[in-house]
Amino acid sequence: MTAHVRSEDGTAHARSETAPAPRPRVVMVDGVPMSGLVAEADGQPRAVVVALHGGASTAAYFDCPGHPRLSLLRLGARLGFTMIALDRPGYGSSAPYPDAIEHPEQRVALAYGAVDAMLGEKPRGAGLFVVAHSNGCELALRMAAHDRDGLIGLELAGTGLRYQDAALDILRDAGPTRRPPGLRQLLWEPADLYPPAVLTGITNSSTGAPYEAAMVRDWPGRDFPAVAAGVRVPVRFSHAEHERVWCSDAEALAGIADVFTNAPRFVTAEQDNAGHNLSLGVTAAAYHLKVLSFVEECVVSQGAEQQVAEKKMEVG
Repeated sequence: MTAHVRSEDGTAHARSETAPAPRPRVVMVDGVPMSGLVAEADGQPRAVVVALHGGASTAAYFDCPGHPRLSLLRLGARLGFTMIALDRPGYGSSAPYPDAIEHPEQRVALAYGAVDAMLGEKPRGAGLFVVAHSNGCELALRMAAHDRDGLIGLELAGTGLRYQDAALDILRDAGPTRRPPGLRQLLWEPADLYPPAVLTGITNSSTGAPYEAAMVRDWPGRDFPAVAAGVRVPVRFSHAEHERVWCSDAEALAGIADVFTNAPRFVTAEQDNAGHNLSLGVTAAAYHLKVLSFVEECVVSQGAEQQVAEKKMEVG
């Protein structure tokens, strides 16, 4: 089935109401293979959305096998966005290259390089928007703070500035190959908020990335506040109603807002009936619609800013 949409110049185009399955891609970036999933918009995209999964996961987090309704990638492509879910550096094809992913600046370069290689000369619409979950927020924030044009906004979920006490006790013993008792309860409860097949680990990676142990330790108190201050695009911060890893009460959310000192806009949102893994739960589609609504707002805002800049140039 197709729907007819009208572009800004008034031209009518046909756009499919169903999106094809995302395609797996592997590209080389400075000698390192980077893998991911790509779902392209039908025609000129509104923007390109780059999605970054959390720890011990893969790009499939955003396209859950056997559950197309939960897929951020399929929904985004259907709504006119080109969608890219990367296997973060240290996962997927890049896992055998630990020396190439040790430092944050290496990981930022690999992520941007992978996006550039996967897109090639294809249109980007208004620019790039980055969506990230849990450990993926570290890379997303560093990408947003990087001195690079073309980024229009940022969605963060499943992160924060303070661990809940019970979570901290469990996470101290976690590592790339260690899953301490209680970790499943932190990440996957309440169980009735996830489809049964999801709880079997169908989107999980067998190991985490080696650098993540230090990252988890230093993220809340040091790196998150320092990097957030360099973000100069709109930010949406989401937390689950049943988040068990991070503090997300009013005081915690106010503290998070305070570290984004240079973001032109910062909004928070709670997703009802959701646990830590927002994009795999029964309310994933609702969450994704809200995220993509924010992306659309950033697209419109970007267009308005460009029009103002063009008028100033004409006057000048």
